[in-house]
Amino acid sequence: MIKTIVDGKEHSMTEREKSEKGFWYDANNDDELAELRENADVLCHQLNYMSPAAAEKREEILKALLPNRGKNTTILTPFYTDYGYNCFIGDNTFINHNAYLMDGAPVRIGAFCFIGPNCGMYTAAHPLLAEERDQGFEKAMPIVIGDHVWIGADVTILPGVTIGENAVIGAGSVVTKDIPAQVIAVGNPCRILRKITEKDSIKRDMEKEKQKD
Repeated sequence: MIKTIVDGKEHSMTEREKSEKGFWYDANNDDELAELRENADVLCHQLNYMSPAAAEKREEILKALLPNRGKNTTILTPFYTDYGYNCFIGDNTFINHNAYLMDGAPVRIGAFCFIGPNCGMYTAAHPLLAEERDQGFEKAMPIVIGDHVWIGADVTILPGVTIGENAVIGAGSVVTKDIPAQVIAVGNPCRILRKITEKDSIKRDMEKEKQKD
């Protein structure tokens, strides 16, 4: 049993406290965590089966499910998360259909991000030894997505990954390691393709389109 000192007294850490410190914890057999996941699951179910036209009610559910969501965000359904309170979503970010934010540890998404459909962000790691894995042990490592990141369709982001601002992650990529800012990265495992430069500007294309009008 892991113990710590709180207000000068010895305190046995809860499974939630262990998870928040990045320790191994029991995610499957703890009443507090099970109740938090059930609450999030109920809210996800309500959100996902609600008419997109019910804007006021959808907003009410999103506030309860994602209390750390920024302004002017768009989240298309279906949408799934384990806890919700561990998702930090910046202003003006767009999350397309069928995203799953497995937020055992914080999932931090910056402002003005584009998240493509079927994106999975997974913070959970499990023991490699089967006998330890069978006991329900888990470790959660945070995921950080910088501002102005574009993540293509069907991207998987693994525990502990940070993606730098202005980066673009190609469709179908599996991101296993950190990706720096201002690059295009693609593949499985995801690798840097090249830097993004002014040569990538669409201004030239837009000028050509004007000439065709």
